Amino acid sequence: MNLRQWKKLKPVLLAAVAFLVISASPAWAADGGGFNPQQILKDALLWIEGLGTVGAIAFIGIYIVSTVAFLPGSILTLGAGVVFGVVQGSILVFIGATIGATLAFLVGRYAARGWISKKIEGNDKFAAIDKAVGNEGFKIVLLTRLSPIFPFNLLNYGMGVTGVSLKDYFFASIGMIPGTIMYVYLGSLAGNIATLGTGDQPSNPTITWAIRIIGFVATVLVTVYVTRVAKKALAEAVPETSDSAAEPS
Repeated sequence: MNLRQWKKLKPVLLAAVAFLVISASPAWAADGGGFNPQQILKDALLWIEGLGTVGAIAFIGIYIVSTVAFLPGSILTLGAGVVFGVVQGSILVFIGATIGATLAFLVGRYAARGWISKKIEGNDKFAAIDKAVGNEGFKIVLLTRLSPIFPFNLLNYGMGVTGVSLKDYFFASIGMIPGTIMYVYLGSLAGNIATLGTGDQPSNPTITWAIRIIGFVATVLVTVYVTRVAKKALAEAVPETSDSAAEPS
């Protein structure tokens, strides 16, 4: 993201932050003093619904802020189906999730990567695995995006401390598309923001099972693939370690 793009995005992000902070107070009070992020995001969706054409930009801004702030994006994804419909909602969710995930990745990269690098310095095995994961970054991130077992918000920060390149991480966001469309569609069935995330929300059994099957297959694939990459990295690192130990001092 260059400076010009950041300047255009900054006012939207600030407006989104301001709304979330303002709306947090009544949501906190309504929950008897406990923090209720789902209610905050539902209030945000109601606010967006009344904005008209500007609502799309506000939605993207709030989705970005929510992703970075570890708020549950599922409510916003489902809500996009109610407010914008399946096609526009899927596009807006994908844009917001991709930008938010990239920002979180950068925070993880620059806030923690240096510290991690110092800790693994001199550990040939760990460094080899980290490098191998970085080399296969696109495939690994793509598969984890398809699998629901990996928490979206946590994964964004976690990938930042690995050797995955920003380019691979960004373009692997296409792995979010199938799940995004399915969840936005399920949200569109609700027809009402109030029922989102509750047992009263209508669902489509076919779509629900499709999400489960895709997620299961992706989980198996990423587990097998990462294990294979790690074993290969260890096999390459161990001989080097043994050779260096055998050399006379």
